[in-house]
Amino acid sequence: MDRTAPVTSSFATTDTPTSAQHDGDSHDLIRVQGARVNNLKNVSMEIPKRRLTVFTGVSGSGKSSLVFGTVAAESQRMINETYSAFVQGFMPNLARPDVDVLEGLTTAIIVDQERMGANSRSTVGTATDVNAMLRIVFSRLGQPHIGSPQAFSFNVASISGAGAVRLERGGKTVKERRSFEITGGMCPRCEGMGTVNDIDLTQLYDDSKSLNGGALTIPGYTADGWGVRIFTGSGFLDADKPIREYTTKEVDDFLYREPVKVKVGDINLTYEGLIPKVQKAFLSKDREAMQPHIRAFVDRAVTFTTCPECGGTRLSEAARSSKVAGLSIADACAMQISDLAEWVRGLDEPSMAPLLTVLQQTLDSFAEIGLGYLSLDRPAGTLSGGEAQRTKMIRHLGSSLTDITYVFDEPTIGLHPHDIQRMNKLLLQLRDKGNTVLVVEHKPEMIAIADHVVDLGPGAGTAGGTICFEGTIEGLRASDTLTGRHLDDRAAVKEVVRTPTGQLAIRGATEHNLRDVDVDIPLGVLVVLTGVAGSGKSSLVHGSIPAGEGVVSIGQGAIRGSRRSNPATYTGLLDPIRTRFAKANGVKPALFSANSEGACPNCNGAGVIYTDLGVMASVATPCEVCEGKRFQAAVLDYHLGGRDISEVLAMSVTEAEGFFGSGEARIPAAHTILSRLADVGLGYVSLGQPLTTLSGGERQRLKLATHMAEKGGVYVLDEPTTGLHLADVEQLLGLLDRIVDSGKSVIVVEHHQAVMAHADWIIDLGPGAGHDGGSIVFEGTPADLVADRSTLTGQHLAAYVGA
Repeated sequence: MDRTAPVTSSFATTDTPTSAQHDGDSHDLIRVQGARVNNLKNVSMEIPKRRLTVFTGVSGSGKSSLVFGTVAAESQRMINETYSAFVQGFMPNLARPDVDVLEGLTTAIIVDQERMGANSRSTVGTATDVNAMLRIVFSRLGQPHIGSPQAFSFNVASISGAGAVRLERGGKTVKERRSFEITGGMCPRCEGMGTVNDIDLTQLYDDSKSLNGGALTIPGYTADGWGVRIFTGSGFLDADKPIREYTTKEVDDFLYREPVKVKVGDINLTYEGLIPKVQKAFLSKDREAMQPHIRAFVDRAVTFTTCPECGGTRLSEAARSSKVAGLSIADACAMQISDLAEWVRGLDEPSMAPLLTVLQQTLDSFAEIGLGYLSLDRPAGTLSGGEAQRTKMIRHLGSSLTDITYVFDEPTIGLHPHDIQRMNKLLLQLRDKGNTVLVVEHKPEMIAIADHVVDLGPGAGTAGGTICFEGTIEGLRASDTLTGRHLDDRAAVKEVVRTPTGQLAIRGATEHNLRDVDVDIPLGVLVVLTGVAGSGKSSLVHGSIPAGEGVVSIGQGAIRGSRRSNPATYTGLLDPIRTRFAKANGVKPALFSANSEGACPNCNGAGVIYTDLGVMASVATPCEVCEGKRFQAAVLDYHLGGRDISEVLAMSVTEAEGFFGSGEARIPAAHTILSRLADVGLGYVSLGQPLTTLSGGERQRLKLATHMAEKGGVYVLDEPTTGLHLADVEQLLGLLDRIVDSGKSVIVVEHHQAVMAHADWIIDLGPGAGHDGGSIVFEGTPADLVADRSTLTGQHLAAYVGA
């Protein structure tokens, strides 16, 4: 090599024009080609990076399939593949979405609407890591000092023990005596639950009957089931003797016996008393997560009272005795988060500065996002869908990461128009840090801030799955799409309101933040409760109008169902259909169930065969025997009105409504259920579509249709517009009008201004959230509220109707 030759460096060249773009900067689009997830019809599009893109379209048009099922799912799958096979074994298996090309993806962070885990031990503090930081603060600064951070955890019990241990030392086995002690913060009386329960034994069994005679009245404990057989075969009890004739020893064995191994027949089982069995099976779960019949049993059989020892704080006396600046950890967790942030700000402790700074920033994020009214000891299962989603957002707000794709699923759920402006600001901040923000949304206030809009449609289900419009908000307004036509819709305030037929008096309501509220809710009309998030609306309706005699309460809880569940099974529609098929063909109804005797033996009625590939995603292939129809071939030979059961399940609600409404296949019970499904706008959904493939808005309406079958004079609805497109809201208002005109009373908790304007009577709570709310700031007609404009709701409604 010639050492005298001048050294040239590719980094030193200056003759490249400065305007030329570097190759690395050219990847400014996420390209999707040929997406076919769920109902998407070969969709191809380009999403600009580092911009805010809003996806619109009617409920069920394919928005979530495109954003969550395609873009976000592939991003997550590719990140998972960077880990070793060993680590992937502990992660969820994700299948590659059905799409031809996906280019330009970045790391996706998904903030969805899923309610937070309904674990009764989970609180806002434990779900957001704030409790973990607070425990460290108290373990370092608390006086008197009682131990490590786990001494302040209500999920850790105090344990001590001693005994001999064997050690291998110098080739010999040596025995040594060791003792250990773990100091936990769990209240020993309630085991960290905050409540103690008292079980009404008369609701568990009928003491005039024997075990063989069906004494147990607990759901699932049938005479031939294992729940009862373990008692009858244990040898401890006389299965033919009435329970009231049991000796003291038998009663103790029956109700309270500690777990012990027994042999029932040829099977080894663990026998334990009925009370601990019921506590483990039913009372360890959060009430909101239970199936309706289980919840009804628990409400009937169990009374919950605040633990007298810890006062509901869940913590032991030692954990409550240690204080920092005059507060115990129980006091800190019970404070409103916005107040707790001020308290942390006042702690001057240089040795803890890094931790206190992060803790303060996290608590300030709660206030920033509009959740400052919560407290850390609030059970996570009681958060609404919108609150849960915003709680998940908190950990991302202060993040220094950029070039991330943030994916949000209707972040305005549960937000008052006043709070939506704050949410818009946060999303724009995330975008301005250099991130790609993808939002699935229906509210015009949020669509208005988009840099890019993608409208899917034109309809829902099989009528959707195509892109109707891509471009700016002005372009969407000018387009002739359903969203474009409805974007500037403004409902007018009702000129003539209905006259109440009576009133529901609520006196001295103090649930959560309510301040001794007295209110008369008019009956026989459409009443809307409004107010900022956290003002006390749900506390008022759910705490003071208990669901029960004459009251049908429809909350925000997600409907539960596996991939075997579908609208026909969920609504009870399949029962009369199976009975009619059986009667027409002279066979058993169980043959017409894909989950029972009629199931295809090859796929067990699933319609597909799942092949587990270890760390790779499971592969689902259509069953070759039944060709995805789920039934045995012999079952498909039975017909009703010229159709077999698989053809009936493939029908849309609208088609089935006509089929079961007249002629040979006329089934009045089925026709009634189908009419309700059509009323809530689900006419396009097929009867056999798996529940897991329904969108959020479709599930909300399916739940509404099911509850409409319940007998009651008062309907309480908590945000029924969740997941509904602007065009669907009109249909919902028509449905509410029909319910009221039939002589019922409808009480709606709602933030949607079209619903407010349509009300006969508005009750506005506030003026703020948390301890700044809990009072009634206005009662009257929508027209009075607009004219008054003294509340935040009044000001926003006046702007909405253009008054």
